[in-house]
Amino acid sequence: MPDLPLGPLNDVRDLDPGGVALVDALGERTWGQAVAEIEAAAAQMLAAAPDPDQRWGILGDNAAPTLLAHAAGLLAGVGTVAVSRQLTLPELTDQVEDAGMVALIAGPGGAASAVAALEAGLVATVVLHSGATSPSTSPGIVMWEDWIAAAPADQDFPDRPARPGMVYTSGTTGRARGTATRWVLAPVTTHREYLDRLRERAQFPEGPHIVVGPLQHNGPLTAVRHLLLGRPVIIVQRFDAEDVLRLIERYGVTSSVMVPTHFQRLLAVDAETRASFDVSSVALVAHTGSACPPEVKRAMIDWFGPVLIESYGGSESGTLCRIASPEWLEHPGSVGRAVDPFRVIVVDEAGQELGPGETGILAFEAPEGFGPTYHQDPEKTAKAYVRPGAFTLGDMGHVDENGFIFITDRLSDMVVSGGVNLYPSEAENALRQHPAVADVAVIGIPHPDLGEQLLALVVPSDPASAPDAAELEAFCRPLISAYKIPRAYELIDVLPRNEMQKVDKKALRRPYWDSERTIGG
Repeated sequence: MPDLPLGPLNDVRDLDPGGVALVDALGERTWGQAVAEIEAAAAQMLAAAPDPDQRWGILGDNAAPTLLAHAAGLLAGVGTVAVSRQLTLPELTDQVEDAGMVALIAGPGGAASAVAALEAGLVATVVLHSGATSPSTSPGIVMWEDWIAAAPADQDFPDRPARPGMVYTSGTTGRARGTATRWVLAPVTTHREYLDRLRERAQFPEGPHIVVGPLQHNGPLTAVRHLLLGRPVIIVQRFDAEDVLRLIERYGVTSSVMVPTHFQRLLAVDAETRASFDVSSVALVAHTGSACPPEVKRAMIDWFGPVLIESYGGSESGTLCRIASPEWLEHPGSVGRAVDPFRVIVVDEAGQELGPGETGILAFEAPEGFGPTYHQDPEKTAKAYVRPGAFTLGDMGHVDENGFIFITDRLSDMVVSGGVNLYPSEAENALRQHPAVADVAVIGIPHPDLGEQLLALVVPSDPASAPDAAELEAFCRPLISAYKIPRAYELIDVLPRNEMQKVDKKALRRPYWDSERTIGG
C-alpha cells in the first residue's frame, strides 16, 4: 500500500529538520516535529474514519494542531470540516449530523462544545489540544500529545476519493450548509490527484505566511496549502496590531490574508510605533471578507506598498474576481475583473442581462461542475442560480465598459461584520421567542472598526414593561453563537412593511447610512 503522499514536506523535513515550520502562542515547531505530528494525525484520523463519507470536525482555534489536522486529513484522504468554535450544541449537532463527523478536534475555545457533543453521543472521540481541559472523564476524550504518541506506526494509506475540506456557509440564505472549499478548480478523482492540483496552485509567495484571522473560515485556512508546500506558517491566537507587526519583522513574513478590520487596527497604531517595525518583507496581502473603505486601502498601500490584492468570492465558489493595488488605484472601489473560468454578467430579476454601467444582480457564468453546491441540499443549491449555468453570491452592482466590477448592495439581508457573515434571521428567530417581544427586525448598521454591526429593532408586547438590551442579549446566549447576537437594541412602535407584508429592511437601514449604499465600506 502507498505511503502518505507528503511531497514537499518530505524534502523540507530531510533538508531542514530543525527549521521553523509552525509558530503559535505556545511556541515553535520544527519541520521534523511538524511532519511527524502530521503523519501520526493522518494515521489516527484514517483509522477512525475508514468510510470515505465519514469526516473529522476541527473546531477552529488559532493553534498549530488545527492546521496540522487539516493537513493530515488532506494527505490521508479523510474529509475534514472547519467548525466554528463558537457554535452552541444545537448548532453543532446540525453540522455533525449533516457532514457525518465521527470525531472532533478542539482547543480551549471549542472544547466545551466538543465535549458536549461527545456526551450527547454525536461523536465517538474528542481530541483536545493547546491547554484545553474538560471537566468530563469520558473515555472518548484524549489529549493531542497522547493521541499523537498512540498512532499506529505501520498505517497503510490507500488511494481514496478526493475529499476537499468542508466549511459551513449560509450562502445567500441564513441556514448554514456545508460546501467543499474551492482550492482546486478542476475535476479530480482521488485525493492524491487533488493534492497534486493543490500544490500546482500556490497562492502565496515563498517565505513565512502569517495567519491573523480565525482558522474556521476559508480565507485563513488557505494557510494549509502553504504548509503542505513546505513553507512556514505563523498563527496569531488573538489579533493585536503591534504583536502582528512584531511577528512580521521577526520572521520576515511575506504574505497574509486580512480583512479591512485588520487594516484599520494596524493603522490605529500611532505613526511613530508603526514606523519602528520593518514590514518590507511583505510581498502579498490578500484581502477579502467585506468592502474596504477607500481611505483605509490607500493608507495601507502607502505603508506596505502596492502588495494588496483584493479578492471577491465565497467558500462555495472560490475566487470569482481579483484586483491588484495598481489596478485598484486606477479603478477605486472596484473588486476587479472576473478570473478564469468565470464570466461576470449583470441581470435583472427576470434573469435578463443588463448592459455596462447598469445596476442589477451580479452573477457569474461557470462551466459544468464549477458552480456552487451545498452538501445534501439541492434546494439551496438551486436557489444560488439566477439561470442555468449562472449563479450569484447575493450581491448587486454593475460592470463598467472595461469589465471592472463594482458592488453596491446586497440581495439578501446578510451583514458582514469584521469579515464574518451574519444572518439577521438567526437573531430574529431567537429574539421572537422572548415573551416580551411582539415583533423584531435585525439590520446591519455602520461600525467604525468592524464595518457593520447588528442592530435589533424591537417592538415590545407591552411598552410599559419592555425588556432592556442586557436582558435580550442574555436571552439569546443559549440559543445562538455569541458572535451572532446583536450588541445594539432599539425599541420601536411598529415595523414598516410593504404591500406583501414583508418587513422593509432597506427602509429600516436608510436612516443609519449616509448614502444609498447600505453595506459597509
